[in-house]
Amino acid sequence: MAKKSIGAKVWLVADSYLPDRHNGDLESHESACVLNVSRRPAKLKFTVYFEDRAPLKGLEAVCPAERTAHVRLKSLKNRKGEMIPIAKPMAFMVESNVNVVVQHTRLDTSQAALALMTTMGYPLK
Repeated sequence: MAKKSIGAKVWLVADSYLPDRHNGDLESHESACVLNVSRRPAKLKFTVYFEDRAPLKGLEAVCPAERTAHVRLKSLKNRKGEMIPIAKPMAFMVESNVNVVVQHTRLDTSQAALALMTTMGYPLK
């Protein structure tokens, strides 16, 4: 299989949430885990969708060529300084200039019984 055919340029994750609290030393987080097997850096654009407000656009990250990047959603900021709000249900889309693979990971430490969840994003093209 040719490297350029691995992955897709558009990925959707239908469930995400940045918790507003954590229990103990570990902080809750949501990450877009990106695998880029191409020889070019992946320029990633995130659009975040909400139940009760317009989408948040202009969030960007990079996954270097032939590398992985674990993009913490809480750390993304657009040029206006806008960030993903805490404690709001959301979904997100990742668009890339090269084919990548996107997996979503959640670590929920909001209670004593920690929860780790991971799922593959849905590839579009």
